[in-house]
Amino acid sequence: MMKQFLSPALLLLIFFLLCSTTSGQSSGPAAAPSAPTTTSGQSSPPALAPSSVPLVPSGPSGSVEITAVLKKARKFSTFIGLLKSTQMDAEINTRLKKSNQGITVFAPTDNAFSDLQTGTLNTFTDQQKTELARFHIIPSFISMSQFETVSNPLHTAVDGDTVGFPLNVVGNGTQVNMTTGVVNTTVDSTVYSDGQLAVYEIPQVLLSQGILRPQAPAPAPLPPKPKKATPLSSQAPSTPTTVSVHSSGATGLPRYAPTVVSIGVAVLAALPLCL
Repeated sequence: MMKQFLSPALLLLIFFLLCSTTSGQSSGPAAAPSAPTTTSGQSSPPALAPSSVPLVPSGPSGSVEITAVLKKARKFSTFIGLLKSTQMDAEINTRLKKSNQGITVFAPTDNAFSDLQTGTLNTFTDQQKTELARFHIIPSFISMSQFETVSNPLHTAVDGDTVGFPLNVVGNGTQVNMTTGVVNTTVDSTVYSDGQLAVYEIPQVLLSQGILRPQAPAPAPLPPKPKKATPLSSQAPSTPTTVSVHSSGATGLPRYAPTVVSIGVAVLAALPLCL
């Protein structure tokens, strides 16, 4: 009898405990909102803060340096060496700091220099190397769109000489063609442009008649001056002149002169007697 009573009561107690546990869980704090998911079901990563590192290292005053721009591209080692050996890199950097006209540089790639005849740069004089470097520089900023309206020939940094160093550029919006009278090439791409400095990649080295013309030979040394002829009188030793003086006191007369005179007088005296 007792066992039959306890069994239903035990079942009711268990049912009551289960109900209270379920209600306690439903009244708990709301769960935190889940992270947004992408269409693939994965949560998207947090947005990265924008980087403050400049694309190209700048100089002490904040201006961009030409060698830093070229080094970043990693295909202008020969051109960098040419700019440094002629000190044009320092001249470009100085102009960028002091002038508001800007600079445009046409940079031949390493492959462009490799396409030159072997030993070409080594045969150039220091003056030719300087002219070569200057011929790739325009002392003003030119954007890609401005190549359509520029006046030809362009005035390069070779002291504005457009006769021996002509550079004509024609742009049509999508391509820029260049000619020097010796080389015909195009602008392949823009390496760098910030409104003050423009660097354009070109696949050939810009040569001109002014660079390739024969250099004036160095003046020949003057011949040595001839030595003055030494007078003979100063070379031959002087011979002393002696005059023989006889004891009679006469000079240069034969010793028998008195006898001859006496005979002559005697002959003259005998002539009347013979007649």
